[in-house]
Amino acid sequence: MIKTLPSGIFTVLRSRRGQRNLRVLAAFFLVLAAMIVAFTFCFHYLMLREGQEHTWLTGLYWTLTVMSTLGFGDITFHTDLGRAFSILVLLSGMIFLLVLLPFTFIEFFYEPWMQAQAESRAPRRLPATTEGHVLLTHYDPVTAALIRRLEQFRYRYAVIVPDLEEALRLHDLGVDVLVGDLDDPECWRRARVDQAALVATTGNDVTNTHVAFTVREIAEKVPIVSTATHQDSVDVQMLAGSKSVLRLEEMIGQSFSRRMLGGDALAHVVGRFDEILIAEATAHRTPLVGKTLLESDLRRKVGVSVLGVWERGTFGAARPDTTIHDHTVLVLACTKETLDRYNELLAIYNVSGEPALILGGGRVGRATARALATRGVEYRIVEKVEGRVKDTRRCIVGDAADLDVLKQAGVEKAPAIIITTRDDDVNVYLAVYCRRLRPNVQIIARATHDRNVSTLHRAGADMVLSYASMGAGAIMDMLKKSEVMTVVEGLDLFRAEVSKALDGKTIAESSIREETGCSVVGIRTGDALRVVPDPETVLEAGASLILIGTSESEQAFFERFSDEARGRRSAP
Repeated sequence: MIKTLPSGIFTVLRSRRGQRNLRVLAAFFLVLAAMIVAFTFCFHYLMLREGQEHTWLTGLYWTLTVMSTLGFGDITFHTDLGRAFSILVLLSGMIFLLVLLPFTFIEFFYEPWMQAQAESRAPRRLPATTEGHVLLTHYDPVTAALIRRLEQFRYRYAVIVPDLEEALRLHDLGVDVLVGDLDDPECWRRARVDQAALVATTGNDVTNTHVAFTVREIAEKVPIVSTATHQDSVDVQMLAGSKSVLRLEEMIGQSFSRRMLGGDALAHVVGRFDEILIAEATAHRTPLVGKTLLESDLRRKVGVSVLGVWERGTFGAARPDTTIHDHTVLVLACTKETLDRYNELLAIYNVSGEPALILGGGRVGRATARALATRGVEYRIVEKVEGRVKDTRRCIVGDAADLDVLKQAGVEKAPAIIITTRDDDVNVYLAVYCRRLRPNVQIIARATHDRNVSTLHRAGADMVLSYASMGAGAIMDMLKKSEVMTVVEGLDLFRAEVSKALDGKTIAESSIREETGCSVVGIRTGDALRVVPDPETVLEAGASLILIGTSESEQAFFERFSDEARGRRSAP
């Protein structure tokens, strides 16, 4: 940003427009100076005709006071000719000093200077040394959540914005921006796209396709992640150059389906890291309810490890004395074989024939319905707009805030209510309303903006899935590749080397879980991978750990156990 007037002037004068403006200003001031000199000479001539004699400085003083309309009156003419000359000087001063001078100064200096200041806040190119940065194309809820993660992992980024005013607004919000048109190849060259770590575009399908095609023409190797609303657009965007195309509505619909308590008690895979599978399983109406994790003895019976539990939207680390409740969702680490054994053990439980209730038949609602149908779970959709949901047998047309409509949809017996509209205000209203109607029913809600997640929990939702966080997590997975993988919202799998602080200690002795909240789910030594290692496993230098934890837990782990962080603490 321009911090001083000299640097601002220098910036203005470097441009061709600035040089032209300088010539205009110089011409104006030359004319003004010539007028002042001429009036000063005339003043002396007329005063001598009246018999008055003054110095040249006095003549300049009189000319400036009259032209500026100050007119102190200490020096006056006594003849009509002198008074007429005074009127001419006064009118000239009013025109040149009070009208033309401010206009000329603002038009040819102040406005270009302010524009130069604005352009310094919203640049049109990145420095030539910029590399490893992330380029974003739209500032929306997904991008806002992604920016927070990029800042956490110290990635440089820039949001490309076509409109200067919008770019300045985002800059004032603390967002790093770059002014340019998304369909202009030169804009992407100025953004150093060939040196970028990732390009993420989250606009509509047509714009995303155009962005991918334009970027791919300039940079052949940079990864491009785009979002798509329609299934047909996925192939088109891949052909245009996208490395990965995310259908966020489908992703959140799948997550809603996995989190629903009714239907079955099977474990559903939510992520994979090397050979380790991460799965979620509801404990609803199973023999696990009422037991502690130690009493459940799942590790010995089927070989899975419970990494943590979701309790009404809050994730907690798994401890031996953690009690499993009817609304508990278990987060499991397992292999394909141990997952099958878990499902064989609990497949007969939590079988329900009552349909789940989906409020909202938009893209997320329809995606949730498809995911439930894949599980064999019956559902009903409540949607205002007739014809939006094609399966009329499972759709009730009406307002979800209407009690009669909800009763017709089966709200009194539904095992779960899933709120999927894109309007967070509506979702909060429906969460409060449904919790009042059914105090013990499971309520899962969508939040478009991260800031409304806690509000929806307070409104009565047992679990809230953030559309923004899910999209940001998926993009971060692409950026960090094998280093970090978002399993579910707020929960990441990541890799870390065994540091000197951990070398020779067992997992139990290291106190990783106690000090950071992370859990060790795997240890890789060379080509060998141990899934869900025993707490007495000794950690050795050269091995890499696979851990799971929240973003805060991950940061705490690296601050506590990485050699680099310990080196900084020990430095004088």
